[in-house]
Amino acid sequence: MILRLALPAVAMMACHFSFNLIDSIWVGRLIGAAALAAVSTAGFYVWVLLSLGEMVEVGLIAVAARRHGEGRPDAAARAAGAAVLYALAAGTAVSLVGLALTDDLFRLMAVPPAVARLGHAYLHTWLLGGPLVFGFFAVEATFRASGDTRTPFRILTASVLLSIGLDPLLISGWGPFPRLGVEGAATASVMVRGGGFLIGAVIALRRGLLRLGAPDWRAVPTIFRVGAPLSLAGVLLSLIYMWLTRFTSRFGTPALAALGVGHKVEGIGFMAISGFALSASALVGQNLGARQEERARQAVRMTVGYCLLVTTATAVAFLTIPRVLVGLFTPDPAVITDGSLYLRVIALAQVGQTFEIILEGALAGAGYTFWPQIVSTGLTLLRLPLAAWWSATIGLLGIWLALSVTAIARGVAMAVFWASGAWRRATV
Repeated sequence: MILRLALPAVAMMACHFSFNLIDSIWVGRLIGAAALAAVSTAGFYVWVLLSLGEMVEVGLIAVAARRHGEGRPDAAARAAGAAVLYALAAGTAVSLVGLALTDDLFRLMAVPPAVARLGHAYLHTWLLGGPLVFGFFAVEATFRASGDTRTPFRILTASVLLSIGLDPLLISGWGPFPRLGVEGAATASVMVRGGGFLIGAVIALRRGLLRLGAPDWRAVPTIFRVGAPLSLAGVLLSLIYMWLTRFTSRFGTPALAALGVGHKVEGIGFMAISGFALSASALVGQNLGARQEERARQAVRMTVGYCLLVTTATAVAFLTIPRVLVGLFTPDPAVITDGSLYLRVIALAQVGQTFEIILEGALAGAGYTFWPQIVSTGLTLLRLPLAAWWSATIGLLGIWLALSVTAIARGVAMAVFWASGAWRRATV
């Protein structure tokens, strides 16, 4: 049951994660370190965009799935229609804000002029397709709420494969394609996601899962309320990385590129952990509902154990072959040196994040979220003063240590919350 719940979630996350990963690999290898740093720094605002888009997805799944469970598919379709229209409007608003603040964002991150110029071009192009990206999240949720996970997975997989081929064509201008540089990478990402949204919307309309002509606007506040907490946590993390970029930029363009590369390689373990966390959350909720507390505890122990098989392997890889992993993105020796240091320092955090994210999911399944979220947010914010302090004394290593130490501390904190048993008194 653990694997049956976790593996599809991991596969879906891998597809979403792949888009920016593909951009970074092609840009780093075809253009250079400055372009790789630009895509990495611009990617932090893209992360804000995606986090806000996920708010619609999480909220709509909760609302539409409840309507399907009540035997009211028409009400689910009307809620989905409102969510899609809301997502397009919200995506437009977020993109307009981003377009207006692009210069300020790169000034905030204090990146070198060459990186800012390339990042500006990448981000502007990405933001033009922001509404379609938001819409895709809503359409994906429409299928998943009805119990159909295959259709959105097929659309996502096709989009990823198209992105792999389209990126180099538009970056380098091979054949009849124009040479667009970093803008080509963003154009490819927006094209495949926008195409996925349009195809998914047509399929959903034909199956009666989506009604745009009679949207249920009363569902929008509930969608927002349910999806906002998780979404805002992602936004906060993005903003913290933007601020960390200020400290990292003092050590040059290779260090900026290394921050982005390290963050993406680290995301490989994060995908697995997040998928298993969804499994833990569902199993804890189900078993507590059935008054099977010991079975809920057993499910959490087993889920952590399964996930540690993955994250221990990634930690070993980070320690033993970091130069190979960073070399997938760039041949630049300075970036490989800084990025290898990042992976070695962050390796143990893979284990810490396993406990943090899975136990956070388990606590959420039990309905105990307030204090874990407060403590987790506080430790995340602690990255900023630690990075400022340690980078001033031990250099770039201090920034990487601030990321690793706080991740491990969050894991310890969630383990304490779970072991305390306070979650048993939570009511849902």
